[in-house]
Formats: sequence, structure tokens, C-alpha cells
Amino acid sequence: MSPALPAGADNTVVARGYTGTWRDLPSAPGPVAAAHLVSDNAQALSAVWAHARDPRRETLIAASSRIGEEQQQQFLDSGLAVVHPPQVTEATTRRDPEPGRIWLLTSGSTGRPKQVGHTLESLTTIGGTQPRRTWLCPYATGAYAWWQIVTLSLQLPGQDVVFVEPDQIDSWPQLAAEHGVTAASGTPTFWRQAIFRAADALAQVPLEQITLGGEPVDQAILTQLHEFYPAARISWIYASSEAGAAIVVHDGLAGFPSAWLERATPGRPELRIRDGELLIASAKAAEGMDAQIRTGDRAEVVDGRVLITGRIASDEINVGGSKASAATVRGVLLAHPGVVWAAVKGRRAPLVGNVVTAQVVLSSEATECTEADLTAWCAARLPDYSVPRRLKLLPEIPIKESLKSDV
Repeated sequence: MSPALPAGADNTVVARGYTGTWRDLPSAPGPVAAAHLVSDNAQALSAVWAHARDPRRETLIAASSRIGEEQQQQFLDSGLAVVHPPQVTEATTRRDPEPGRIWLLTSGSTGRPKQVGHTLESLTTIGGTQPRRTWLCPYATGAYAWWQIVTLSLQLPGQDVVFVEPDQIDSWPQLAAEHGVTAASGTPTFWRQAIFRAADALAQVPLEQITLGGEPVDQAILTQLHEFYPAARISWIYASSEAGAAIVVHDGLAGFPSAWLERATPGRPELRIRDGELLIASAKAAEGMDAQIRTGDRAEVVDGRVLITGRIASDEINVGGSKASAATVRGVLLAHPGVVWAAVKGRRAPLVGNVVTAQVVLSSEATECTEADLTAWCAARLPDYSVPRRLKLLPEIPIKESLKSDV
């Protein structure tokens, strides 16, 4: 007897080259255990649907542009066939597939992407009755956040999805308006860029649900989005390929309540801070992770909220023996009324070892603001060693395929 179809089988999915239900998607080619290296979302969704219908399958899905020849050979040697639709290369190692296994690749922000194991169940984090919505999915194919929206649509009736290809990212508000999108998820950089570049087009999209994740979220972008969509629910999700979706906040405030730390609640992840780092223990974590996962993200408690300020490895800048925090400097710059985006880094310098540098994007209204004005703004609020010694104004918010920017 064939397995029951997923509950969302009749939801509509829209991808370039395909508009229809999950149920009507063509089957992806390839053996039961395969890495599908796809050129677009339509190919990726066919692989998802094949996996959902066949409990024997072991599946990895990634954009082909992200995977080099060496890593493809590793897939083959590990027992995964490599599928470039419709071409199939058989695995060089024969083994039994792991039924139901879904492999994700980490972002690779700290080195080469790692392979972590999930299942459809561990990737499904939203349940119960949800309002009928049409979602926008702009995330990179196969990323954890991409799977979050895919499993939401696959498992819950009434959750349609419009997928965005990388070359459509600048025109997504028009695509969303065309297909009646009412919910969208993206990184803070994604939302900042949308407000900066396409505010008029964004106003044509009747969003009821706005979700942010993937980067530190500050109060400024949450407030901007609330002013843009006062009736929409705004959610912040902290999630990673390794730890799963661990924190969800809907109150419109940056961070999460400090009362959630050290709290043991059945069915919910346990959160704690050790030496300034956020640690997570979760049943939705990838297989094989430590009981407590070191996230590498700096966390601090401010006025009863836990704020995630950035990566520990890149936050501290040693300026002549004094420790400047890139996150603190960035927060000061973003507090300037004319600044819509800022990135802060250290740069090697003689005598002091490093100096603080910054890149900034100004709003269209801040035509009179200069680099000297921003330096003075920082000098009035930061110790001297934290004031950016080099400050560059950019015309556009830089954004990568991951929808993140190097902040």
C-alpha cells in the first residue's frame, strides 16, 4: 500500500517554470539515495516531493552553483548518487540508504559547508491550525530556512508558497503582489534592502505575517517594519542547521525574554548563556549534535531581554590592547537617524594592531550627512578606541545569495 500523501499535498507552489500543487509535481529522477544539485526551485521541489512520497529515500538538495567537483566526488564516495536533472551519476560506494534522512549543508560562514542530518519531522517546527496564507520564500535552495517554509507548506493545508530565484531578488515585491503573497520570511538585510530600494512596490504587498531570522535583529528594523505594516504580526526566529528552530518571538521587541534562560519546559529547547555565548539543547537539533550546542553567537542581557549581537569569533577587535565590540559600534551607527545599514570590522594597522572600520548606507532623506558627521556621532557615544578610523558610504545595501550581508 502506498504511504499517505502529506497533508499539504493540495497546496499551490509557484516556482519559475511551474505553478501547481505539490500533488501534481513531476517526480525527480535518480536512485533512492541521492544528492540533487539543482538549477532552480522547480527542480528542487520535485526532489522534495519524491522524498515525501517514498519513505525509503535519503536526500540532499542544494543549488548546483554552490557545490564544487571535490564535494560532488565526496557525495559519490559516501554512497549518494549525484543528480543534475535529468543527468544521474551513480554513487561509487554501494550501501543501504538511510530511510527518511535529509542532509543539509551548513552556511559555510566559518569554513567549508558541513553536512548535517535531519528528517522531515525534525525540519517541521510549525503545527496546529494556521491561518490560510500565501508565503514568499526567497531563501537559498536547500538552506535550513528554505526547508522551514517547504515543510510548512508540505505538512499544513492552506499554506501556499511562491519561491524566488536569486536573479528575481530585486523584483520580489512585484512577484509577491502578482501572486497575492500575505506572508514573507527573510533576513534583516533582506528587509532593510526592500525598504531602502522598493518601498513603493513593497506597499502593494498586503503582508499579514513578517518573519525575520538568520542574522542579529535590532530594534530599528523591527520598528521600521511595524510602521510599514502596523497590522501585521512580526516574528523573529533564531534557528540554525545544527540547532534547529530554537527561539520564536512575536512581541515586536529585539531579543527574547531573559526569563526563558535556564528554563526546562517539556517540548521546548533549553537556552543558556556561558561566557557570553548562547547554548541550546533541542529535540529539533540535527542528528549527532552535542546535547548542548555551542552556537558561536554572542548573547547579552539588557533590560530583561537577551540580545544576540553577532558572531563571537568576529565581534572583538583588539585596538592597541583595548577590546572594541563590532556589534556595539554597529548598534551606535544604526541608531543614527540617517543610517539604514552598517557593517563594522577590524583592519590591521601598524602600531595598534587593528583599527575599527565601517561601511554605511544612508537613507534617501540623509542627503546632508557626511562621513565626518558619522565619525562625530560615534565619538560622542563610544570610547576613542572604538570610533571607526575609516568610514565608507555605500550607495546600496550589499546582499549575498544567502540573503545575509557581512556585518
